[in-house]
Amino acid sequence: MNTTVKKLALLSLFALPTTVMAGELSTTINATSDYTFNGVSQTDNDPALQASLDYAVDNGWYVGAWASNVDFGSADDTWLELDFYAGKYIELTDRVSVDVGIAYYTYHGDDASDDYYYPEIYSKFGYASSLGQSELNFWYSWDYFGLDADHYIMMVAHTFAIAEGHDIRVSVDRSTSEDKNKWNWDGDKSYNHYRAEYMTSWEGFDFNLAVEDTSMDLDTSDTRAVLSVSRTFSL
Repeated sequence: MNTTVKKLALLSLFALPTTVMAGELSTTINATSDYTFNGVSQTDNDPALQASLDYAVDNGWYVGAWASNVDFGSADDTWLELDFYAGKYIELTDRVSVDVGIAYYTYHGDDASDDYYYPEIYSKFGYASSLGQSELNFWYSWDYFGLDADHYIMMVAHTFAIAEGHDIRVSVDRSTSEDKNKWNWDGDKSYNHYRAEYMTSWEGFDFNLAVEDTSMDLDTSDTRAVLSVSRTFSL
């Protein structure tokens, strides 16, 4: 992807309708024992400090940016991931919702870091019932990690309360590369990721304790527990 195309992709993320006038600006700071992306550590099994900046309006439109330290191994000096996203959240009924948008992933720190940039579109469907919140989510990129490879992720998830202020979320997702010669997962075109997490809040802080595993046999994607603590501030 050339520099001009990259700039246009970034600018397109913030091209909201002119009817958007006022909204809410917030930031979230998160500390986690491991930054895992679909079950694969992005920090070589080490902790991460992450932050986001989000702007949302009442009609459902939103834009944001998210950053985290990363570590792809001793042969790569990339240390920062900086992502941008824009989308719209729509409540179709009292129970059914959809969230659609586009994201752009960027990486920094190594001479080759900008070769990893890639776009992604997503759609997330939610269904609320007396049993909790169910999700069916999709992500698709046509240039995964800058390799001109089609890649998509499908996820099913469900969140339910075990007590007031205490929730459990379980999810299963599958990542697939349509061209394993350009991108593959431990020699395979796809892998599965399983995650169960406990979520609660206290004194304005959000706590998340997750256990996850993948179908791959790698040191950065084996069974692990991940603890995260975050806090959101309105600006």
